[in-house]
Amino acid sequence: MKILKGTSVYLRAIEPKDLDFLFEIENDEDLWEVSGTQTPYSKFVLKQYLEQAHLDIYQAKQLRLVIAKIDTNLPIGLIDLFDFDPQHKRVGMGIVITAENQGQGFAKESIELLINYCFNLLQMHQIYCNILEDNTKSRTLFKQLGFVEIGLKKDWNFYKNNFKNEILLQRINK
Repeated sequence: MKILKGTSVYLRAIEPKDLDFLFEIENDEDLWEVSGTQTPYSKFVLKQYLEQAHLDIYQAKQLRLVIAKIDTNLPIGLIDLFDFDPQHKRVGMGIVITAENQGQGFAKESIELLINYCFNLLQMHQIYCNILEDNTKSRTLFKQLGFVEIGLKKDWNFYKNNFKNEILLQRINK
């Protein structure tokens, strides 16, 4: 697990004990704009999801990890790999940190850990992410970590009667 452990956070598999935390995150309406969620999730549905969370990334083509603080072992966010494509050696990445834990460097450290995991363990060639154009904090963070803006998807997301552009960022392992 050393590859997924930093100085202040570690990334771990999602567990049944995370049901309440997952319920809180998935039902946070402030996050629905970026998650594409339009209706609340029940604990029953999330419990079913947790029962399938043990599937290998090669089977599920995705991986969700809990971001936990080293000093408290408490979950503070989730980080995801999606659209895992081992043939073309690429994968998408997304992250969410609870509001009270933002701005403390946890997202940066978590992304660095997962980049290392993707390039060194999964042997990926590239990682990409999609970020709303007005989310300047996330765009700045990913650019600091070597991601390059490579595309603009105009009017890509429709939320609360407004269209928003989405930026595609990519980091290629050289």
